[in-house]
Amino acid sequence: MPDIIARIRQHSDFWRENAPRAEQLGRLPDDVAAKLTELGVVRLLQSKRYGGCEAHPRTFFESVFELGRRCGSTGWVAGVVGVHPHELSQADPRLQEELWGQDPDTWVASPYAPMGRATPVPGGYDLTGRWSFSSGTDHCQWVVIGGRVLDDTGEQIGTAHFCLPRGDYEIVDGSWEVMGLRGTGSKDLVVEHAFVPEHRVIAQEEIVAGTAARAQGLDNPLYSLPRDIVFSGAITMATLALCQGVLDAYVEHARDRVSRIGGKASRDPHTLAALAESAADIQSAVQHFHWDVDRVYDTAAAGDVVDKDLRIEVRRNQAHQSARAVAAADRLFVNAGGASLHLSHPLQRMWRDAHAARNHMMNTTGPAYEQYGLNLFGHELPKNARY
Repeated sequence: MPDIIARIRQHSDFWRENAPRAEQLGRLPDDVAAKLTELGVVRLLQSKRYGGCEAHPRTFFESVFELGRRCGSTGWVAGVVGVHPHELSQADPRLQEELWGQDPDTWVASPYAPMGRATPVPGGYDLTGRWSFSSGTDHCQWVVIGGRVLDDTGEQIGTAHFCLPRGDYEIVDGSWEVMGLRGTGSKDLVVEHAFVPEHRVIAQEEIVAGTAARAQGLDNPLYSLPRDIVFSGAITMATLALCQGVLDAYVEHARDRVSRIGGKASRDPHTLAALAESAADIQSAVQHFHWDVDRVYDTAAAGDVVDKDLRIEVRRNQAHQSARAVAAADRLFVNAGGASLHLSHPLQRMWRDAHAARNHMMNTTGPAYEQYGLNLFGHELPKNARY
């Protein structure tokens, strides 16, 4: 077991105790963010050249799982913010120096959705837009955000990711009033005509093709993994962690629960059946996820290309794993009784967070299943297919 997993577990009470505090604040408490930084969770996928670990992706995903089962918002932020160095380590060296040259613990928020409008200007781009769902943004010093590149006539000619320092964008307070994952602080961002130099722009074609990693001299198989698989994996694992958190809370709840008719929940056959079936579904989803991570990584480590068929299959599996695990969490919640409805009860918070996570576009089963079927039968994929 990697040391970081053991250290996360050593602080189990800390993560759990701060979960309601995060929800109340609408963001991670400062000491929780500081503890994540201290443990190095956000540097796991960062290149060693700038103080990172270049860890096996399984270590990263296991870290997200161990955090998220104790505090869903902490696991979510660790996953989303922690996955960005995988892409940024393949960016222009000048950008990496700006990000991590003075402080390798710099956090970078997102989102990637191309909600911005970027117009070419001498030396870079003029960027304007508003983005939603910037998880962990209060604790980040930079953002990497998606935008549509427009020509002089306003026609779209491409998309790209743009990196901006904290002074070039506004965080919109009050924009994250939600029923689940409230502690992630996934607020809106606003950019008004910010100049983005060319070296802070990341062309997605180079990341997807793997040419960006080679240009940076990165020979670790980690950087040959498809970006969309790694990013979507962070979302999937954070979701599975929340469902495990529901299971953990259910077990503690049922251990001493006595029903209105006087029976002990720990001996009730319906309670035990719901527990066993849900535990099996969640465990199967987690193990299937790790199996996919290992075979994708092993393919890259062998020097082979992670081909389209495998990437599409893994995306199918990730979406299915999230759906299966959240269904298991639902089964537990409806068998937990009225006491679990209290806002002070961890089970209901984890259950709400799991449903908020399930609504992320990467957890939507329809597109993942559609592209799998289309590819299987040799049909053309939608232009917006993500794999």
